[in-house]
Amino acid sequence: MGHRLRGDDKFIFLTGEFWGRTMVAGGRYRLDPSYRRFPTVLHALDHAAQRLADRPGLIVPGPDGRDRALSYRDYRAAVAALARHFAALGARGKAVAVVAGNGMDAALALMGAMAAGALAAPVNPNYTQAELVPLIKDVGAHVLCCDPPQEARMRALAAELGIPHVEVLAAGMIEKHLRDSPSELALPTPEDPSVMFFTGGTTGLPKGAAHTHATIMAYAFAVGALWPLEFGKERVLNVAPLFHIWGFCFTLVYPLFIGASMVLLPAYRPGEVLAAFERQRITVFAGGPPTLYVGLRAHENYRKTDFSSIRWCMSGGAPCSEELIRAWQEETGSVILEGIGMSEGAPIAQMPMHGKKKVRSVGAVPPDTEVEIVDLETGTRVLPAGEVGEIRVRGPQFIKAYRNRPDESAKTFRDGWLYTGDIGYFDAEDDYLFVVDRKKEMILVGGYNVYPREIDEVLLKHPAILEAATVGVPDSFSGEAVKAYVALKPGAKLERAELEAYCRERLVKYKLPRHIEFLDALPKTGVGKINKLALKARG
Repeated sequence: MGHRLRGDDKFIFLTGEFWGRTMVAGGRYRLDPSYRRFPTVLHALDHAAQRLADRPGLIVPGPDGRDRALSYRDYRAAVAALARHFAALGARGKAVAVVAGNGMDAALALMGAMAAGALAAPVNPNYTQAELVPLIKDVGAHVLCCDPPQEARMRALAAELGIPHVEVLAAGMIEKHLRDSPSELALPTPEDPSVMFFTGGTTGLPKGAAHTHATIMAYAFAVGALWPLEFGKERVLNVAPLFHIWGFCFTLVYPLFIGASMVLLPAYRPGEVLAAFERQRITVFAGGPPTLYVGLRAHENYRKTDFSSIRWCMSGGAPCSEELIRAWQEETGSVILEGIGMSEGAPIAQMPMHGKKKVRSVGAVPPDTEVEIVDLETGTRVLPAGEVGEIRVRGPQFIKAYRNRPDESAKTFRDGWLYTGDIGYFDAEDDYLFVVDRKKEMILVGGYNVYPREIDEVLLKHPAILEAATVGVPDSFSGEAVKAYVALKPGAKLERAELEAYCRERLVKYKLPRHIEFLDALPKTGVGKINKLALKARG
């Protein structure tokens, strides 16, 4: 018999305009009475501006120690002014591409685009021109926003693609539009376009995942059920890029939903993150991939940092090692909670704040969400608890197809289900979801399935190893062989023979790394994940 889990199968929750603060049956969902079922994120901003007018809504620390901050009242006014400007440019129903790094103006431009009824499209500003052209063309941008250093190449790109408007996010831009515009905030409908993210592009050209306001707000409701932060009280720190769904939602969606003060750092620099923890009295670290936490622990100021204000830290995008989760809690007193989502929709599952914690699990399925584990061969046979297969999902937070990519859509979206490409299983005891690895990253060694994450866990427990990643490489005898890349902690020494002996004590023969390569640091993607494509390309 197959095992299907729907987030509200076992746990009742309230579906009115307000959710009640109720410890729901079984203790899995806890919901704050101030959480409302807002139609769009702009309604959430409007609500926060009414309830928390003078509370800081968006804060960007400056390099000179002076913060640039907006109260919720001014936050709403700035978004309203930009929305009016974008609407005057004819952006409604079209796309506004924002090619910019993390910053106050980029965040407001994205919000202003959505308030104008446009599709906001954040794009990685580090992409080369060759990488940008097909993405901006796919977006069909009517307005192209950029940071000042990007202006020359963005104007060239706009001329090449026939984009009529280029907006430079320069100092004073927001203030000018505030002087020129009234503070009335436009409120779109749930069916209006909201934002488009590009998938990581690990198998080719990134695919556009275009969301409506309804899918984005379904995300907020789902997150709130398992991570019920206190309305109007939290100070959230984010370093993840706005062009990624994690950074976007933890900067511009969930903090507004809970009326938090959002502190946005321009980039991930461990020393600046640790300083912000103290100076900003952060209560929640939005976090991201485990490499962020590894970098913080390796910084010289880590042991000197005051973590006393921090209660919760989030992680997603890649699995945390058991050793990292244990050490972080012992050293900081705060808990890392893992979750899983994707550009096509989030969350799929989250480790609950309230209730049982399970190492190496991504937690429980949220309300309104269905998750099944299906066989790897056909993707149609639902597997029982404990059996490993592909994770497929459906729920109101997920898109239904990729933009302009019918062939790719047909592979991923089948019979109403989104096939994630992740391999996992449910435990029988608590219906917690465990992710074993990516389907594409599974290594086939002489007919045996080898999951790189399992080997990574073993390597990361070695006291000399800072980072590790395992990939499959061609092998004439077994089809594929395991290759491990490792980076050592500063000052640590480890010989290849010593590491091989360590692995032999902990892994069956076919899982042993046949090849080991030591690097100074492992390559990262633009969002901070270890770049396994780059490692595989090394051979």
